[in-house]
Amino acid sequence: MDKMRMESVNLTAQNVEKIGAMFPNCVTETIDENGKPKKAINFELLKQMLSGDVIAGDEAYEFTWVGKKAAIVEANKPIRKTLRPCKEESVNWDTTENLYIEGDNLEVLKLLQESYLGKVKMIYIDPPYNTGNDFIYRDDFKSSADDYEKDLGLYDENGNRMFKNTDSNGRFHSDWCSMIYSRLMLSRNLLTEDGIIFISINDKEINSLKDICSEVFGESNFLATLVWDKNHSAQAGIFKVYHEYILTYAKNINYIKPPKSLNNDLFEAGAMKKVSGRHPASEFTFPAGTRFDAPDGTEFVGEYGDTEKVVVTKGRMIAKDNKLLEDVTLKAGFTQANQMKQYFYGDRSTLVDSQGQKITEFYFNSTGKIKIVKERSVESPQTTCHYGTQGAASTELSTLFGLDECPFSSPKPVSMIKDFVLRFVSDGDIVLDFFSGSATTAHAVYEANVSRKVKGIKYILVQIAEDLDESLKSAQKDSVRTLEVGIEYLDSIKKPHTICEIGKQRIRLAGTKIKEKNHLASQDLDTGFRVLKLDDSNMNDVYYGVNEYDQDMLSILESNIKSDRTDLDLLFGCLLEWGLPLSLPYSSENIDGFTVHNYNDGDLIACFDENITDDVVKAIAKKQPLRAVFRDSSFPNSPSKINVGEIFKMLAPDTRVKVI
Repeated sequence: MDKMRMESVNLTAQNVEKIGAMFPNCVTETIDENGKPKKAINFELLKQMLSGDVIAGDEAYEFTWVGKKAAIVEANKPIRKTLRPCKEESVNWDTTENLYIEGDNLEVLKLLQESYLGKVKMIYIDPPYNTGNDFIYRDDFKSSADDYEKDLGLYDENGNRMFKNTDSNGRFHSDWCSMIYSRLMLSRNLLTEDGIIFISINDKEINSLKDICSEVFGESNFLATLVWDKNHSAQAGIFKVYHEYILTYAKNINYIKPPKSLNNDLFEAGAMKKVSGRHPASEFTFPAGTRFDAPDGTEFVGEYGDTEKVVVTKGRMIAKDNKLLEDVTLKAGFTQANQMKQYFYGDRSTLVDSQGQKITEFYFNSTGKIKIVKERSVESPQTTCHYGTQGAASTELSTLFGLDECPFSSPKPVSMIKDFVLRFVSDGDIVLDFFSGSATTAHAVYEANVSRKVKGIKYILVQIAEDLDESLKSAQKDSVRTLEVGIEYLDSIKKPHTICEIGKQRIRLAGTKIKEKNHLASQDLDTGFRVLKLDDSNMNDVYYGVNEYDQDMLSILESNIKSDRTDLDLLFGCLLEWGLPLSLPYSSENIDGFTVHNYNDGDLIACFDENITDDVVKAIAKKQPLRAVFRDSSFPNSPSKINVGEIFKMLAPDTRVKVI
């Protein structure tokens, strides 16, 4: 039961609500004297609403909210974090090119800025919809917001940043806008110039999201608002909502190619037009044997045709056995003269049209007009999408897990994301999903790779390790059973109760099922993934603020590297700083008792052992790596480090050498 208020009513707040009911566009958000958000009235706009004349004042076309500037600052703020490899939870660690990253996606996106700048072809995300019951990220925007949240108890005892954004929160829309804005800013940097992003959303924030995307990606790069007709709604209301949206934006619309066709069916079109300045008349000789779909003895002489006139200038235009009986020269407004020349007198195997669609035939129809047959490779898909119901997607996922109920709420259809991949992604491209949830995107990438339409597509999934037990404590009635199913399943496979464990298990099961269904060997399809986990920096505080420590304090510090960090932790920290992809192969070898790590055949060679000898340094330099990294404490003094530099100058002058 609700508590009694035990205080007088807030008349100002009551009046704001009354004005908001009459003039909702005049309600905004502001900060009170205690630094807490509250609803307020835009009095300038209210005056205009009550006036028949234009009231003087500054105007600007913009979309803003409380915390927008702080969200921009937060997106650009550097962090001291790293991604730690977790081989024991990975699948095919040594050979896979897929990544599964656990952690706050804002911080992960910051860490990926160097390694994947301009390298991601497609992004798909399914962020929280802000229905009033969703858990969203609480980012560290500014102290006033922090204090406000701590007062309300929105952090848990461990300082976790997930909280339920209820509509009673004074920053209900602002919090959500700030959360998604900073992440989209960072994700745009990762897209290739011809990259594309798909964002699932419902009615609650579609307008805000579109305004944010138009600002981040540019209004001119808006491609479409897709509507998924999911044909299911259990909610009561004036209307039953049977759909969700997928907002689609390009990084640069000028580089977006026409969407690829999914079925590659054959279709035909005319290969001639009415003679005009754009399509002048020309002559072409068609060889005997060309398909002619007319009864035997059909013959055209002189000039024939209605709008698109054809003139027989040499030979006879006569049909026999549905073929042209003899060579004939025709004069008309041919639109495919070059392609006809290659088809009839050149190499047909490489024949394509201006959009890259394969041309399979030229033939005459019964009226004597030349037609072209193509294998459809591009098409303009409808914005209304039919990928089955939400219930069907849930059933598919529960079947994969071998359960009667789905362990995840509202999973997206595999076919939907698979279609996006097949239409817009090419061989070897990267697909990113930084709200990966049940890992549908990984499943869809596997399905796309076995379709034989694309190959070698890689994915990067990012998901915060949301504690399902904590979520269950405050779950709405319709979410309780789903969480219980997930927890029960994780108990059955002896895994921790986090959403990440469900996602990783889904990827494992999907990979196995697809290989079995398609009779594929392990090397035929990369169904592995490297697990990386967001963590604090590998380095102790002294590494960043050595000037803050005096000589007596420094003597008690054994190392500037944290004691629980492995060589692999240090290696991947170096990859992030140097901007190398995290999915490339690497090996290690023992040289004179020292472990030497070789990443991607010399892109980076590292040795983090203590007291490295000159012989080991020389052995590394002789490999001519592009980059070399050592532990700073490996060298007892400055002359030793200078000597290393001299060795590389002599044996590998182009190698960039650093220490940590």
